[in-house]
Amino acid sequence: MALNAPGEFFAVTAQTRLLVVAPHPDDETLANGLLIQRVHAAGGTVRVLLLTDGDNNPWPQRWLERRWSIGAAERARWGHRRRAECGEALRQLGVPPSALQPLGWPDMGLLGCLLQPEGRPLATLTTVLDDFAPNLVAMPALADRHPDHGAAHVLARMAAARSGCPATLLGYLIHGQEGGLPVFESTGTPAWQAAKQKALAAYGTQLALSGGRLRQWAERPERHMRIEPPPPGAARTLPWRPSSLLWPRLRLTAASTGGEARQWPWLAAPLRQDGQGGWQLDWPAARTEGSCFVRLSLALPSPWIFDHWGWCEL
Repeated sequence: MALNAPGEFFAVTAQTRLLVVAPHPDDETLANGLLIQRVHAAGGTVRVLLLTDGDNNPWPQRWLERRWSIGAAERARWGHRRRAECGEALRQLGVPPSALQPLGWPDMGLLGCLLQPEGRPLATLTTVLDDFAPNLVAMPALADRHPDHGAAHVLARMAAARSGCPATLLGYLIHGQEGGLPVFESTGTPAWQAAKQKALAAYGTQLALSGGRLRQWAERPERHMRIEPPPPGAARTLPWRPSSLLWPRLRLTAASTGGEARQWPWLAAPLRQDGQGGWQLDWPAARTEGSCFVRLSLALPSPWIFDHWGWCEL
């Protein structure tokens, strides 16, 4: 369901302080280029929190640099190039370089950041929210099937809960399906659309092999979902019923807005059956107030990077 009146979801004024959480360079443009311009045109303030430099992207690098072997130095140089592209894209969107805050976390490693026992990434995000004090935050949707995007959503939600951030939270989806959730759909003005295409053009590294697909994505209306926790009393049964043949290869990851995160093999996870063939997570952090996020994954090497099951929120 699309809502074309932004006031039904959020208002944009000169007092708007928008924080865009982007797992990789180009996410801020593809999913939020019009929103960024909307806030900037209203006199509001924009900050883009770039979690990774997108350096773990070997095939475009092999194509453009005519190399096969990619070591640490080549990967670091590629990440520096992609970060510079992000700065140029923001300039095309009318946002100053000071609006970009890169963290340099590992590309394809945000799930590992989420599971760090000392919780430093979560502390970093909490500090960003406390310092910038946004009243509007755009983050990847939990339903996004890219593992970095799903983990970024969970980290951002945990940080928002820890900081007590009162901002309106919006989810944007790049990889996956929205599942019928209400969305605010924006097409922007022709000038904004043109600026968004110029911003995308800054990403030569990405357009080399995926130009047609990315340009089509950029031409689509931007869609944002209002993020709200499930209502009290919502079902806590997991949405998956995997075959017992897969159990030895499955991993269950859980994180709570209270700040805890754990991962178990399926056979060692604190699960109990609900009497109707479903599974419930019997984890103390999942029984407290707030949300618990759970991810089911298959622990097998595969060239396919996207999640099959992904995350759910309890």
